[in-house]
Amino acid sequence: MKPVRFSHVSVDTIEEAVMILADPQRDARVIAGGQSLMPMLNFRLASPSLLVDLNGIGDLAGISRQETGLRIGAMTRTRDIELSPVVAEHQPLLAAAVPYIAHVPIRNRGTIGGSLSHADPAAEFPALALALDATLTLHGPRAVRQVPAAAFFQGVFETALQPGEILTRIDFPLWPADRRFAFQEYSRRRGDFAIVGVAFWADVRDGLCEACRVVAFGVSDRPVRLSQVEDVLIGRVPGDPEALASAADVMRGSLEPDNDLQASADYRCMLAGELLQRAVRSATEAA
Repeated sequence: MKPVRFSHVSVDTIEEAVMILADPQRDARVIAGGQSLMPMLNFRLASPSLLVDLNGIGDLAGISRQETGLRIGAMTRTRDIELSPVVAEHQPLLAAAVPYIAHVPIRNRGTIGGSLSHADPAAEFPALALALDATLTLHGPRAVRQVPAAAFFQGVFETALQPGEILTRIDFPLWPADRRFAFQEYSRRRGDFAIVGVAFWADVRDGLCEACRVVAFGVSDRPVRLSQVEDVLIGRVPGDPEALASAADVMRGSLEPDNDLQASADYRCMLAGELLQRAVRSATEAA
């Protein structure tokens, strides 16, 4: 397949990109790494008349430790996040999950901002942003605003981005030194989109789970936080078999995935419960 004919413009500033995107006379789309957009163009699932290339805006890339946590520019390559010692120290769940994303050539070009803006429900970065309480900064023609990850993802390929807005950075809060975590996903082949995945972290005090987060992806039109499952685990020994079995049962009952060519709804629910138990056991054993 070949894309519909389009024009291409490279910009040097965020303001220039926003100005072009906000022009109602132009059917423009942003291109970052292109690893999500180009296949959509080739299959003609998207057909903009203009691509606004952000690769010339150097300020949009980078990883830094802030007083409030970790900051990652939207144009930061996935591979840079994977190899960053700063990410490994201050957001180890993020570092542990990134190797599951596609393959090295894809991670070399793909960006975190592109993945989040694309909002594929089977992608890892949206689920991680939700699990880690990330805040996304959006630059638009009238204002700059911060949107929590819980409000950013609104459906399949649908986000809180408004016309003319660009995702410019992602901020992750401070990571407690003794927090336990794990990431699990199942795909038919390594590097494929996940059929089901689970991101998990827990804060444990005196042997009991004081707080935790359970996020599943590949099971809905967006990543989902499973508060009911968290309620089962809080106040109990994280690796307790009875607690794990109860949490898995609640998880399976909380999900309503669709049947598709990859898996049935029942199979996805079964996988989700199993991956949850593996994640909790892995986090417990690692500690």
